[in-house]
Formats: sequence, C-alpha cells, structure tokens
Amino acid sequence: MSSGHQLLQIISRFGIALGVGEKTIEEVCREYGLDTDTILAVINHDTHAKVDIPTLMIYVRNAHSYFLEFQMPRIKQELIAAISHLKMEELRDARTRSIPLLIIQFFDRYVEEVRKHIQLEERQDFHQHATADESMTHQLSELKQLITKYFPGNGENSMLYAALTDIFEIEAELALHCSIEDDILLPALKRKNATKNAEEELSDRERDVLIQVVNGLSNKEIADVLNISTHTVISHRKNIARKLNIHSSAGLTIYAIVNKLVCLDELKNT
Repeated sequence: MSSGHQLLQIISRFGIALGVGEKTIEEVCREYGLDTDTILAVINHDTHAKVDIPTLMIYVRNAHSYFLEFQMPRIKQELIAAISHLKMEELRDARTRSIPLLIIQFFDRYVEEVRKHIQLEERQDFHQHATADESMTHQLSELKQLITKYFPGNGENSMLYAALTDIFEIEAELALHCSIEDDILLPALKRKNATKNAEEELSDRERDVLIQVVNGLSNKEIADVLNISTHTVISHRKNIARKLNIHSSAGLTIYAIVNKLVCLDELKNT
C-alpha cells in the first residue's frame, strides 16, 4: 500500500485533480474515464490485478513529464545556483573551479540517458529494460557521491543542500516508478502480447478446423470435409485450444466471430 506522499504522486500522475470532495474512487475514475482496477493496482502495488494498459500508460507518460519537465530542470537550476553562491576563496585553483562544472555535465548526461530510456518506454520498447534501470540508479548514486565528496565550499551553501535533497527525492520516486513498470506494466504487456501471438500462430489448417468446429461438425465430419484423418483433426483441435487458451465451444465461437472467421448470420442459419 502506498504512503500518503506516494498516493498524492500516483493520483496526480493519473491526471486527477485535487478537490474531489466526497466522491468515491469509482465516481472519480468514471468522471476522468479511467479504469478503477488499474488505479487500485498501482496504489496497492498489486502485481496480480488485471489492468487496463491505456489507463496505465497515462500514469507512465505523466510521470515521465514530471521527471523531465519539472524535477530534473529544478535540480539543475539548484546546482547552478549553488555554483553561483561559491566564494572566490572557495575556488582555490583551476582544478577546484572545474569540479562544479563537471558535476553539471555529469548531470546533463544522466538526464539525456533518462530521456532516451523514457522514449523507449513510451514506444513500449522494453528491451533490456532492467539493465537500463540499474544503470540509471547507479549513475544517480554516483552523482550524490560526487557532490557530497568533491563539491567545493565550506558547507554553508543552502542551494547545494536543496539540490541534494531533491536528488534523494527523485531517486526514491524513480525507484517507485520503475517498480510499477517492472511489476505491473511489463507483465500486463507480456500477457497482452502472449495472447496476440497465440492468436496469430493459428495455421491456415487450424483456422479451417476451427470454422468447422464452430459450425457444429463432429471430428469425423470435419475430417471428411477437409479430406484429412480424424486423428489429424483431433491434433489440430488440441493445438487450437492450447494456442488460444480457449476450451469451450462457446468461447471458440466468440473468438471466431470476433476475428471474422465466421459470420454470425451464417451461424444462426445452420
């Protein structure tokens, strides 16, 4: 279950405004055209819930906008302000003077890597997703270390502490965001693709058999119509049930109608 702070983040990233009054979550979701189960799955981090991918992608894209358009630019401005607050005596030599700028460059490279990673996510291209998440987490940890160990000054730079605080905050927010993608979005996409691939894997002969099954023919009748053995018909039927994960005649009929393998009017007339 998300904390109060995390709950506010989640609600905002689904595009829900504050001031909902006494409305229930179902009423709010209906008003915004969102799937209630999906929002509850994210709030409760329920990895087994059935989710609506379009609703989940609203969350993902709004989170991306928050990171790239608000939080990361704010951190950079705080780092720049921290540099401007340094006194001349704190910049003793050329090497010391170069460190703040190198940190800014490091941060810019990190932001660019996050941007590329996010572009892949929005295209739902999650190849090597876990490796990229680990790399970004490592770089953010390295950035904190560079600032705390090597940033020049006497410790009185409040803007630097503000930047560090926001870096710690965005690190936690990115970790939560990545866990939602890894634990909820990715499995949902895999289930969707698995179903799609299973449907596409039906051979032409399996489609022929399916049509005859839906038309109510027995295995022997199907064998006669298609000029194949009864054993082959049975084998095709097993493959159809396995690929589609549909075992009932009613389910196969619905599949055949939805995928335009048969016409509903023809079925009524048989």
